[in-house]
Amino acid sequence: DAAPRVVLVPGVGIAAAGATAKDAAIAREIYQHTIDVIRDATSVGTYRPVDPIDLFDLEYWPLEQAKLGKGSKPALHGVVALVTGAASGIGRATAELFLAHGAHVMLCDRDADTLSTARTKLAKTGRVAAAQCDVSESVDEAFAACIDAFGGVDLVVSNAGTAPQGLLHDGDGERALEQSMEVNFWGHQRVARRAAELMIAQGTGGAILFNASKAAFNPGPEFGPYAVAKTATVALMRQYAIDLGKHGIRSNAINADRIRTGLFGGGVLEARARARGLDPDAYFRANLLSREVTAADCADAFLYLATAKSTTGCIVTVDGGNSAAFPR
Repeated sequence: DAAPRVVLVPGVGIAAAGATAKDAAIAREIYQHTIDVIRDATSVGTYRPVDPIDLFDLEYWPLEQAKLGKGSKPALHGVVALVTGAASGIGRATAELFLAHGAHVMLCDRDADTLSTARTKLAKTGRVAAAQCDVSESVDEAFAACIDAFGGVDLVVSNAGTAPQGLLHDGDGERALEQSMEVNFWGHQRVARRAAELMIAQGTGGAILFNASKAAFNPGPEFGPYAVAKTATVALMRQYAIDLGKHGIRSNAINADRIRTGLFGGGVLEARARARGLDPDAYFRANLLSREVTAADCADAFLYLATAKSTTGCIVTVDGGNSAAFPR
């Protein structure tokens, strides 16, 4: 690979590059030592690197190859991913799985305390950064932080959301719908738009993944504010797939259902179970597989979509099986 690892910018400094942040840091450190060598050499004569054939012999010396760890790379090696709602639930599980598969991950969440806790726990990978972000207002700042930390963005998981309830034909329900659209639709649009702008500018393709919901196909009683916004998000995903395909940018979504996350707090779980005539535990297992679906299951689906190079405009159901919500 003849691509440069170090670029000297007059008046700015050293710009180091690498497939990972660690690789870039190593290149920078090596060149900082090289500066001393150049200075010492020019103080007594001239500086000239060794011949290319000698560099080749060193690079491909078996012991050097072993030290560099040449070999197979993890599925998301060198990929920069930004995940919203990443401090807990599905977002946290997805961030952890992406890190395990080699990605660099920008954790974004509006809750500063849980975000700090998540970052601290995952910091040992050396490939994680965090930015407090409310998708209603601070999306640009989150992407700027990602660029500052990792140089760009290749993969976005638009996951942040809320779960408002109500009847659309009364005042409280209409207000809940307005609030839901702000987060569960416009929040996704803000994230996707900024991601698309950056990916097009980078010219290296990418993927935008949405956390939609089975409610887009099978809404529940008194859950209209949530279902309507999520239905719009599915349409949003499809439109991005159509418009961004020519740029090599993929757009896909998962439709999850009944995942034990913070969305079910504040009495939401009890209300949803009651609306279906079930107790809370039975509510989570009420699917064709009679199996409770977890945040880790959703993370697996996001990982698949992140690596599915020939898939766009797709909805992956993660709900244990619900015939009324089968995409069609």
